[in-house]
Amino acid sequence: MWCAQRLYGLQFQQIHDVPVFHPDVRVWEVKNSSGDHVGLWYLDPYAREGKRSGAWMTAYRVQRNIDQPITPIVSNNSNFVKGADGEAVLISWDDADTLFHEFGHALHGLLSKAVYPSQAGTNVPRDYVEFPSQLNEHWLMTPEVLSKFCVHYETDQPLPQELVDKIEKAATFNEGFATVEYLASALIDMKLHLAGDVDINPDTFERRELEALGMPNEIVMRHRTPQFSHVFSSDSYSAGYYSYLWSDALTADAADVFEEAGSYFDPQVAKSLHDNIMSVGDTRDPADSFRAFRGRDVDTNALLRKRGFPVD
Repeated sequence: MWCAQRLYGLQFQQIHDVPVFHPDVRVWEVKNSSGDHVGLWYLDPYAREGKRSGAWMTAYRVQRNIDQPITPIVSNNSNFVKGADGEAVLISWDDADTLFHEFGHALHGLLSKAVYPSQAGTNVPRDYVEFPSQLNEHWLMTPEVLSKFCVHYETDQPLPQELVDKIEKAATFNEGFATVEYLASALIDMKLHLAGDVDINPDTFERRELEALGMPNEIVMRHRTPQFSHVFSSDSYSAGYYSYLWSDALTADAADVFEEAGSYFDPQVAKSLHDNIMSVGDTRDPADSFRAFRGRDVDTNALLRKRGFPVD
């Protein structure tokens, strides 16, 4: 919330007179810098019996402006372990990163300024929808956020710089292996959908295609074909598993705009991000939105640098 206020001028006021589906759920009214109502943000942070695992964003009501303005209602859902009464809730670094990611989806929904709900918020192409959320992860590592929020729960001391340095170095550890694992799955996904209506032996198909791709024997696919649920559970990621990596390419290049400006809270860059990315949804081609923000097409060298790969 603090970052959203710094970047987009949003104000969050917790409210208690709205219905919730569990006592753990909390609700905030979101207003813009002029005090106008933007929407409602629900937070369901804790694990409990019957709740699915993982973390996700839900749009209960999508923004629209057809006959009259309809504001969004969105939620973030996590599975943190709830402490006993009076105990602090401690989360891992990965949990914090995921929280920033999912809040990026929520902001994408809250900041929407579309006419039709089918084009609003996160209703964008699959290979673009993860871009705002992955970009929002970058603010977790900013000095302002680390010093203000990443503090010891008893002493209130900030995270030691030595540990921050280790986290930064660990971010690129084994990225070569991880990227090849991912690309292998993404390419097999595409190969499966190019095969047509033919009988396929999954093991034979996988071995043949990986050999043709020059896949190193020392590295395996992130998702072996028999359990590659992204491909078969729905059409959301069919022939589209590559979208995570493409979104990360957009993310890396967009983050460089803030780096070049000298601050992740540069007001002019933040306004451009709001006007050209966060608010437009699918009202124009996402490639045009990215060009409007970046001033050019995506430079994939930014992704290579982010992952610690050499760039010519």
